[in-house]
Amino acid sequence: MNNSQIGLGGGCHWCTEAVFQSLKGVTLVKQGYISSIGKNNSFSEAVIVSYNPEIIHLKDLIEIHLHTHKSTSNHSFRKKYRSAVYYIDEHQKEVIEIFIDELNKGFENEIITKVLKLNKFKSSRNELLDYYKKNPEKPFCKRYINPKLDLLRKKYIKKTNL
Repeated sequence: MNNSQIGLGGGCHWCTEAVFQSLKGVTLVKQGYISSIGKNNSFSEAVIVSYNPEIIHLKDLIEIHLHTHKSTSNHSFRKKYRSAVYYIDEHQKEVIEIFIDELNKGFENEIITKVLKLNKFKSSRNELLDYYKKNPEKPFCKRYINPKLDLLRKKYIKKTNL
């Protein structure tokens, strides 16, 4: 199998994990915290998505990511919930920047999502992994995750396992 990886952060990692676990072609979602380099070297909630680019394209993953968190909002929790796409190598960085630039035209406000080097990853505690799958009836899931999954059903149903 041809697998690629990308790091994604923006909102709660429980939400991000559930969104990307719902997509065809995604083979693994690691929930946890990612740090970059320089001024973004602190850990922020994020996931690492392993995917098969023959089934789902990187541009689709980025588009879905931008639409399932507040990618145009620079709110007060941005240190904990950094809006970012984390690249593995320089070629990937260039491609991501082009995709975000293209996708920005479809948003009312400017996308603030950063393109950052993936430096380190720390997994969440075991009891937090697969949070939505284990707890779909919890109030948090109903309030925050279900609307994101509903958006997938409405806008990206052909790309989902929902």
